[in-house]
Amino acid sequence: MNAEPFFVREGDKYLPGRFSRGPWSATSLHARVVIGLLGHEIERLHGAPDFMPARLTVDLYRLPDMSPAEVITRPVREGGRIKVIDAEFLSGGLSVARATSQLLRRTASPPGNVWSPPNWDAPPPESLPPPEKGRGDMGDMWETRAITGELGSLGPRRLWMREVRDLIGGEALTPFVRAALAADFASPYANFGDQGLAYINSDATIYLHRLPATEWIGFEVVNHQASNGVAIAECWLYDKAGPIGSSSVAALAQRVAMSANGGN
Repeated sequence: MNAEPFFVREGDKYLPGRFSRGPWSATSLHARVVIGLLGHEIERLHGAPDFMPARLTVDLYRLPDMSPAEVITRPVREGGRIKVIDAEFLSGGLSVARATSQLLRRTASPPGNVWSPPNWDAPPPESLPPPEKGRGDMGDMWETRAITGELGSLGPRRLWMREVRDLIGGEALTPFVRAALAADFASPYANFGDQGLAYINSDATIYLHRLPATEWIGFEVVNHQASNGVAIAECWLYDKAGPIGSSSVAALAQRVAMSANGGN
C-alpha cells in the first residue's frame, strides 16, 4: 500500500499519523488502530505458524491522545496447545486499553459433522459499485462495498470492507492484523441508527476459526440490543471463501451523534 500509514515505528514506540484520529475527538486515536496495534504486537512477539489466534478481546477504557504509543505484552500461559497473552496499550505513558488473546494449536479436525449456519449468499465485492462520494464514503479509513442496507437504514445490513493503508509504515498487513483492525467496525456498523451513531464502544472481541484469506472482509449484522444507554452488538465475519468468525462489542450512549457521512 502506498497510502500514508496509521503509525510509524520509532524504536519501541509507535508515532500516530493524521489518519489514526478517531471520530469522537480530533485529538484522540481511533479505537480500530488501538486494537490493530495490540493484535500486531501479540502476533509479532508470541505468534507461531502452528498456532491460530482464535480470540482477541480489547477493553477500551480511556480515549488515547496522539502521543507516541507503546504496547507491553505479558504471557499468562504458553503451553503446548494453548497460549494466553495479555497486552497493555500506553499512550504518552498512560494506560488506555488492554487486551487478552488466546492462540490455539492447529490440529486435524475430529471426524463427524456439526451443524453450522449456511454461508451467506453475498456477491463478490468486485461486482458491487463503490459508495457515492459523501454518502457512506469512508475512503480515508476503509474501502467498502454495500451488499444489503446502509448506515442509518432500519433493516438487515451486509457489507464488504478492506483496508486502504498499512497499520505501520513499511510493514505489510498480516491476515490477523487485518482482522484485528476490522474488529472495531462492528460497533458503528451495528449500532448506527436513523438518528446517527450515538454509541461509543468500550470493548471489542473477535473470534476466528481461520484467518481471512483475502483482503476483503465481509460484515453481517446479526445482533443489536440496548437498554438504559448500554448496547451490545455482533457481526458475523466472512472472506470471499466463506465464514471466518465474529466480532462483538459493548457500547455506551454518547451525547454526540455521528452522521452517515462521518460528520458530527
